Amino acid sequence: MLAAWLTGCASLPSEVDRPVSTALANPEQTRIGHAVQQRAAKAGTRNDSGFALVNSAELAFTSRMALIGAAQKTLDIQYYAIHADETTDRMFDALRAAAARGVRIRILLDDFNTAGKNAQVLKLAFEKNIELRLFNPLPGGRGSLFFRILGSLKDVDRIQRRMHNKIFVADNAVAITGGRNLGETYFGQGEATNFIDADVLAAGRIARELSQSFDQYWNNPLAYPVQSLMSAEEIAALKPPPAQPAGAPAPAGGEAAPPSTPAGVAAAAQAAPRTVTALDGTVSAIEPLPDSTNLALLEWTWAPSTLLVDKASKIAADADDVQASQDTTVDGLLQLMAQAKSDLLIVSPYFVPGRRMMDQLAAIRQKNVRIRVLTNSLASNDAPAAHVGYARYRKELLRLGIELYEMRAEQEGTLSGFSSLGSTGSAGGSRASLHAKIVVLDGNLLVIGSMNLDLRSQLQNSEVALVIRSRKLSDDTTRLIEPALAKGAYKVELDKGQLVWRAPEGSQLKDSRTEPDASLGLKLMLTLIGPLAPDEML
Repeated sequence: MLAAWLTGCASLPSEVDRPVSTALANPEQTRIGHAVQQRAAKAGTRNDSGFALVNSAELAFTSRMALIGAAQKTLDIQYYAIHADETTDRMFDALRAAAARGVRIRILLDDFNTAGKNAQVLKLAFEKNIELRLFNPLPGGRGSLFFRILGSLKDVDRIQRRMHNKIFVADNAVAITGGRNLGETYFGQGEATNFIDADVLAAGRIARELSQSFDQYWNNPLAYPVQSLMSAEEIAALKPPPAQPAGAPAPAGGEAAPPSTPAGVAAAAQAAPRTVTALDGTVSAIEPLPDSTNLALLEWTWAPSTLLVDKASKIAADADDVQASQDTTVDGLLQLMAQAKSDLLIVSPYFVPGRRMMDQLAAIRQKNVRIRVLTNSLASNDAPAAHVGYARYRKELLRLGIELYEMRAEQEGTLSGFSSLGSTGSAGGSRASLHAKIVVLDGNLLVIGSMNLDLRSQLQNSEVALVIRSRKLSDDTTRLIEPALAKGAYKVELDKGQLVWRAPEGSQLKDSRTEPDASLGLKLMLTLIGPLAPDEML
């Protein structure tokens, strides 16, 4: 009855004012654009796009902050999720400062994760020189995601279709794209979970193409200005009370000391020490994230490239039409993979191939191409239901000769080599979850973006990826991934027809014949849901 009432009441506004705007027309006239031209001239290259890998949590944060600080005209930001936390607050403070000096800021955010605490990111829409639009919004209140979904049950298919693109462009000259959303768990600052992720900085022509794709989504009828959906007062009313440490008295006024105050800094300094592990397995102590970095110090590689990006209309299209068209980012990636001659290295957090993709992988293996796949284990997967879809294909994948590696969730007392981008030093330990989306083909072609190799990315979500032909970038990326295969993952094999998880060599862990490190509840879920859930829902 509650669901029926909510679905009957929830609706989106029919008359929406969404002024059309586009990316900066003359990026070369900005400081960033001029610097890109100078770097290209100095390199003496005929390629019109330059790239630099973003392979650490700290660089992921500082590079974005550096672009905010350097932007003179525009910042275009498109994400699936922006979490309300201290890391995002620092980035938003920088955005406000950029807006105050006259930079036009456009933020396009998928609407699925804007309930509860995360609704506070929407306050930015009411700042001068900042526009914030929500893509494919869910009708109804934002008090909790659960009730928002209930309020949209009349259109379950539309709920499933999400804008998953991740793009960050400064002055239409330099961009960042890859797997990361915005929030502390993507920048190695999470207390319980941190994501292993990767991005790439892109400059020149390819950045302008990313801006063009942003404009297509920004000016789409599914993009709703926040002001058309709720007021600033309604957002403020959703603000949760400040969290207090257990047993600690509340400061005067009832609020916790802000982290930027001396009291807040002192409290942070007394926190338990934490460590951070980069993608290549090197470990160091977590330091407070700096606010900027000199991007000019990065090593840029100029190389041929192309952009794979889904049309905004994919979100509104029928799933059967999308499948029939075979014109999506994932379809383009599969066509590239089919050209492999010797080696495919695949990193996909959620790996649910489906029948058609399995046939394509089998055809690639028939050419004697080596295929290695790094994905999440059941224990490390932040979306265990996705593991259900992967598990049903696991034995068939192994019989095809595909090498499967499942990333090990970090457990207290079992750290060995590569584990995560960030871990707590508390007695409870922390959990690592793979989130990077990468394909390296024949050691010469690198694909990095927002897409997973699953039916959700292929048929339901919109995605974006860069395809870069560069042996250097491909080799550099492979050198980052291979330590994860050797030290941070279980290798899954078949032994007399049964699955066995081989522990990383030298880790002092034991092989396992059941999902390693996973709780009984997760294993039970795998058994109960496995035969029932359709691939495209996982």
